[in-house]
Amino acid sequence: MSLISYELIDHIACIKLVRSEKRNAISLDMLTELAEKVKIAETEARAGVIYGDGDHFCAGLDLSEHVEKTTFESIENSRTWHRIFNTIKRGKIPYFSALHGAVVGGGLELAAATHVRVADETAFFALPEGKHGIFVGGGGSVNISDIMGTARMMDMMLTGHVLSAQEAEKYAIITYLTPKKEAFSKAFELATSAATNAQLANYAIINALPRIHKSGYDEGLFFESMMATLTDTTPEAKTRLKAFLDKKAARLEIPQ
Repeated sequence: MSLISYELIDHIACIKLVRSEKRNAISLDMLTELAEKVKIAETEARAGVIYGDGDHFCAGLDLSEHVEKTTFESIENSRTWHRIFNTIKRGKIPYFSALHGAVVGGGLELAAATHVRVADETAFFALPEGKHGIFVGGGGSVNISDIMGTARMMDMMLTGHVLSAQEAEKYAIITYLTPKKEAFSKAFELATSAATNAQLANYAIINALPRIHKSGYDEGLFFESMMATLTDTTPEAKTRLKAFLDKKAARLEIPQ
């Protein structure tokens, strides 16, 4: 039976973790399937939504597999997580995660690899690796700390502090907070909106913006100029800008 389901709906790749009896804990087989589905999404989707079946998004790494690994196997396993999550984070399309219930350990690392995170009020977030005598291995030390800061991540790992959905929003782990069972619909709505953007613009946003943020001031501004020129001189950009100037494109919706 498949551990990852895939459905393309209106150009949106809906990728679901399907191992609810284990709280969607990520096994090596599950990771392999995730890589396959992400590869498919790269070829046919304009945006993606990653979410979990059952009562939880993902309770993290399947510890029953991890405990049997040799040192070298553990290194290789971690690097596999990095390669797959990096394809999500720095691939061709933007990803939105819909979070509920447990978003723990490797589950939080997976969520941190997506570009926009939506959680419902049942979501809770934790990094219990310290209690298990291990360290994050799915890119969390880079991706999670980049989102919430090293100090808060260190606190979670050292003390086992569990964040509520409200705290996660406060610490920028999530961008949107919804009522119970509404995270997927919100994430899909956002993905649908992003899918209408020019594909090159989306590619630049998810690939250039993080690199500019981590570069020096002068280097960042130069890189920004290059990306601005690359995107705004394409035929698609010119067509879209002309439609806007001719009042044929949708205007911004001003919040009431």
